[in-house]
Amino acid sequence: MTPHPEIVDAIRRALEEDIGSGDVTSNACISDSQMASGRYLARESQVIAGLELLPLIFDQRGGVSELQILKRDGERCADGEVLATVRGRARTLLECERVSLNFLQRLSGVATLARQFTDAVAGTGCQVLDIRKTTPGLRRLEKMAAHSGGVVNHRMGLFDGVLIKNNHIAAAGGVRNAFTRAASATGLPIEIEVRTREELREALEAGAQHLLLDNLMPSEAAEWIREIAGRARVELSGGIHLGNVRAYAETGADFVSSGAITHSARAMDISFRLELG
Repeated sequence: MTPHPEIVDAIRRALEEDIGSGDVTSNACISDSQMASGRYLARESQVIAGLELLPLIFDQRGGVSELQILKRDGERCADGEVLATVRGRARTLLECERVSLNFLQRLSGVATLARQFTDAVAGTGCQVLDIRKTTPGLRRLEKMAAHSGGVVNHRMGLFDGVLIKNNHIAAAGGVRNAFTRAASATGLPIEIEVRTREELREALEAGAQHLLLDNLMPSEAAEWIREIAGRARVELSGGIHLGNVRAYAETGADFVSSGAITHSARAMDISFRLELG
């Protein structure tokens, strides 16, 4: 598949940021003709993501004769597994080492945490959503990684879905005003946040089909969902983490969302081993 321009640009910027005018260490220590091979190794159990970026990274620098991707994004990998191998100019492999590892470690961290969330709600019928709390400039990649871990992508940005939140409601003069204006102005799906039982009833009366309930305890959320009684889909958000996500999923909600999947994922341990010749 042709990579999205945002992804190509992110890789270009990352390489320029790291290499700049040239890798002075490699250029000083290693001859231009020296060939080498490298292996990407998982150093802990994880869900891998970002391997499809390796051809794009090396293509931007050139000098690589062989690249083998040995795992698929979304697969679980054990400590010590080889994820990919590459052969080419030693200088090229070293130039690309840190950038490629930064992407792999970050995206695999997102995919691993996403899989932990989806495993935690298994059997409840509730789906886990990611949100827009992503690293600036890397949203598309981080959402791809979350999807690799089994999470359902929420809207990509402000342009592809209507989500009416408390500040929109305040600015529009109330739930009904905000909902009816959005319904008449766009042909996009509409989700609306409600913070009180009065707002809940007002939204349902206005015809809302997708509700966001924020910062409720699981017991409170279950009570609200019983009142909704299937008249609208329900997403729960606010303070949801691995320790409580199943309790929220068991309330009868259709979706739970958590910013932690992207903003709090730790980098996974992946290494690159170079051999000359």
